[in-house]
Amino acid sequence: MACLVGQKNAPLATGFMPVVGDDARVLILGSMPGVRSLQATEYYAHPRNSFWPIMQTLFDIDGELPYAQRLEPLMRRGIALWDVLRLCEREGSLDSAIKRETMVANDFETFLSMHTTIRAIFFNGVKAEQEFQRLVMPTLSYIEGIHYQRLPSTSPAMAALSREQKLQQWSVIAEVLAS
Repeated sequence: MACLVGQKNAPLATGFMPVVGDDARVLILGSMPGVRSLQATEYYAHPRNSFWPIMQTLFDIDGELPYAQRLEPLMRRGIALWDVLRLCEREGSLDSAIKRETMVANDFETFLSMHTTIRAIFFNGVKAEQEFQRLVMPTLSYIEGIHYQRLPSTSPAMAALSREQKLQQWSVIAEVLAS
């Protein structure tokens, strides 16, 4: 949960543990959960975030189910969720408000060595991809055979695309899982 670390500092945001099953084939990475998600302790908890409606359309996951019941079918389909950042200072929820010098990445070397079935990583927005390339890629010793692709952010702040346009691009995940 976000907490204040000092008067002159922005709130410290601490990310979640990954949501991952034993046979995950796809990893969806955000940058850092927004304030609503941190408060709810749920990935993509903002009611206007398109993530769960897109998952409902692509994988028939009922967006009205309680959070834990939405995660189960996601994991059964081979989808894992996590974020690039483990810690950062950020005022509000926007990626642009993250203080670059406070970013601490999650341990992907260990994660990927434990989940060797992951064959594709999809970035939920530009910031996730940028920070993965900057903070994580230089630390990875083994990344062969993993496909990387940026998708449009499902955040309500990314209003340049409609939900339908986002859905069209996010459908690549279903295609990867079907192959």
